[in-house]
Amino acid sequence: MTAQRIDGKAFAATVREKVAGHVARLKEENDIIPGLAVVLVGEDPASQVYVRSKGKQTTEVGMNSYEHKLDVETSEADLLALIDQLNNDAKVHGILVQLPLPKHLNENLVINAIDPAKDVDGFHISNVGLLGTGQKSMVPCTPLGCLMMLRDHHGSLSGMEAVVIGRSNIVGKPMAQLLLGDSCTVTIAHSRTKDLPEVVRRADIVVAAVGRPEMVPGDWIKQGATVIDVGINRIERDGKTKLVGDVDFASCSESAGAITPVPGGVGPMTIACLLANTVTACCRANDVAEPEGLTA
Repeated sequence: MTAQRIDGKAFAATVREKVAGHVARLKEENDIIPGLAVVLVGEDPASQVYVRSKGKQTTEVGMNSYEHKLDVETSEADLLALIDQLNNDAKVHGILVQLPLPKHLNENLVINAIDPAKDVDGFHISNVGLLGTGQKSMVPCTPLGCLMMLRDHHGSLSGMEAVVIGRSNIVGKPMAQLLLGDSCTVTIAHSRTKDLPEVVRRADIVVAAVGRPEMVPGDWIKQGATVIDVGINRIERDGKTKLVGDVDFASCSESAGAITPVPGGVGPMTIACLLANTVTACCRANDVAEPEGLTA
């Protein structure tokens, strides 16, 4: 068996198209333009590239993009004052503070200063609690993208056995909550899981989000299982830098029924879901019907 490739790049383009359509309707029918504010502290090169990409894609779907680039020495008080200003700005429907922050800033304090209704990253403790108790919340973008692709591939996920490898607050834990919400039987596995290969072999769905290059070999994957690879790791191979995921794509493709590649799998979905979350936040703030197919 050779696995079907789940094309995240193409799927993300479809999501952005849906977002653009909903943005156009909001403008025409309600005279509302969704706005996303992104705050970058410092000059981390990867973060700068990511913020530029977010801004470009935000404007391409017809939304307003507000970028705030702050000096690396910006004080916590000044950053919190900016967040307070954005919380109270009616033109801003989504706020994202680019992580990681410089070491002198308390990430948890900063994240939890964002209005939960504008927390399009889904990291605020209130949104974490709402998601965990099955209530309406803002959902972290990467897990939301994974869920969208799984629903698209399978239709119903009800009754499927899912294993999430990784227990981070950003991917592993919210991914497990989303899969539970779709009536999967969910196991969260991690570095201390006993007999990890055997646990993974039970799964109809494997979500690898552990941050270790090519950690999951093909003989861990049940025949026909769906593999969602969240990992993005830079490695040196044959004298060249290469991007690989948390699964060994070649060997896993021999066992899996479907698999996401790296690059071109989960990665493009993250920004697409950020845009979707901003539209959702805008609709909720204005008591307008939410877009179908763009939420959990």
